[in-house]
Amino acid sequence: MLQLQAVSKRFGDRQVARGLNLQLGQGEVLALLGPSGGGKSTLLKMIAGLEAPDEGRILFAGQDLATVPVEQRGFALMFQDFALFPHLDVLGNVCFGLRERGMARPAAQQQARACLQQLGLGGMEARKVWTLSGGEQQRVALARALVTIPRLLLLDEPFSSLDADLRRQLQQEFRQQLQGTAMPAVLVTHDREEAFALADRVAVLKDGVIVQCASPAQLLAAPATPWLARFIGYENVLEDGVVPEQALQLGQGQPVAEVRRIIQLADGVRVTVASSAGELTLTLSARELQQHAANLQVGGTLAVGIDRSAMLAYSAA
Repeated sequence: MLQLQAVSKRFGDRQVARGLNLQLGQGEVLALLGPSGGGKSTLLKMIAGLEAPDEGRILFAGQDLATVPVEQRGFALMFQDFALFPHLDVLGNVCFGLRERGMARPAAQQQARACLQQLGLGGMEARKVWTLSGGEQQRVALARALVTIPRLLLLDEPFSSLDADLRRQLQQEFRQQLQGTAMPAVLVTHDREEAFALADRVAVLKDGVIVQCASPAQLLAAPATPWLARFIGYENVLEDGVVPEQALQLGQGQPVAEVRRIIQLADGVRVTVASSAGELTLTLSARELQQHAANLQVGGTLAVGIDRSAMLAYSAA
């Protein structure tokens, strides 16, 4: 469906995309994940047609989009601030794209009402959008994007303004909607949990470069670099691999490490030590705490080693 071939983009001295290659299949959700300034939103705008690449090609269904205007691409773009029209009611907002495409008002309203009903907004058609809660506004924006049945859905941080509980609820509903329509989508986010929950594959960008593009499971099993391992939430990141807690070994016969930090937990402690391999963090249960409590103080020591056969190696991607 969507193909990016050696796409590059520069703003002055700052290069935000460096020879990017990506593919998106029918019904697939791809997340663009990375820190701020990594090029995610610019890449989304290039796909939408709001920015033109300096080099490379963007194709959809085999067609080069270089000369295709935004309004003729058949894509829907949903922004993080929802960009709803305050002078229109809920129904008017959802009908807008259909009317712009020339659909008669009765047919547009019927299609919009059905979409609103599907998203749990039945009965709110006459409400002004500025009277809605954040979650309701998000659903209206999603309905406006979905009702036109776009060839591709583009989302720029669509859940960032919502509180944590509502964000999780709407993410689940959104994923179900996409699965029901088999609509391909590209999602920009800086939230690892959001990317892993919604996407089939995740492309991690840093300084305009794709560090790794893989499924969430593959990213967790074999991150490409130490930076990526830290970015997606791993502790105990060494130059030759990630040390999961199950790879840490305590007790007699293990190298002695200096205790740097101790954080009290409800049922144990989190301990950070300076080992010969590097800084390591581990959790001790209440039972383990009793066994190793003798020198467990900042500046004290703890015998801790690494089972290197249980480490996660970095991938070659």
